[in-house]
Amino acid sequence: MNHNAIQASAESQRQVTDVSAQDQSSSANAKYEKATGKKVEWDVREVTCSASWSHESCGSVRFECTNQAAGEAPRVWVYTLRGGGGSWSIPSCSTSPPAPPALDSPQGVQAPPVPTVGQIQQAFRELPFCKPSPAMQPVGGKTLINLPTYFRATWPEGGSCLKPGQVSDPVQLLSWSIEFRVEAQDYRYSYGDGQTSGWTTSTGGSYPDGDITHTYAETGSRDVTVDARLTGSYRVNGGEWQDIDTVADLQDEPAITYEVVGTRTRLHARTDAG
Repeated sequence: MNHNAIQASAESQRQVTDVSAQDQSSSANAKYEKATGKKVEWDVREVTCSASWSHESCGSVRFECTNQAAGEAPRVWVYTLRGGGGSWSIPSCSTSPPAPPALDSPQGVQAPPVPTVGQIQQAFRELPFCKPSPAMQPVGGKTLINLPTYFRATWPEGGSCLKPGQVSDPVQLLSWSIEFRVEAQDYRYSYGDGQTSGWTTSTGGSYPDGDITHTYAETGSRDVTVDARLTGSYRVNGGEWQDIDTVADLQDEPAITYEVVGTRTRLHARTDAG
């Protein structure tokens, strides 16, 4: 076997070894993160041995890299665990950084506590949700008996409360940072005369396309409300969104007083000409 073949074979073997080391390092460091709750992040520095033979690890790599291309010097890659925790020097013939060190999980260290699904759902139900109000048409706070009245749910503008379509600020729950995305599940319109729309996904609308309507049969004041049930999804530490699989049934939504009035009928005396 010629020199070039030997060099190629050695390089192929080195590549296989590097891939295996990378897999082992990734697996070990994932276990370390789970055990300590600390993210494993590395700062890496290259030491070229021809310029710094004084480095303690240069001697061990000097004669292992004799098959490198002409002009290339052996290297030492210095890995430092970001945030403190030590440094590791890895001699290598490679011109790119080898696999980082594989950290051992500290003995006796318990994995950080994580919340249960029930605790996540409870945190969602306790979010500072906004509350919807009903809007009616005809406008002006009055409608007529025997005339269809149109209803829709409206949400307050601005403020710090959450409404459908919004994402909460991160909530720290044990060792997890959780964000919640709010969605409306359904609504129930109460017309103030003992009747309701029943639960519906519709937000209602105005004349003539609105699909939430009610016709009053008697005059008087009516306190109209719209009840809302919210659901949504959550994500942990900026990960993938997951269904929350629970409902926040809002309470004490504001009531809007609506006047139902009758039509006036006037009798006019008939006069016959002639």
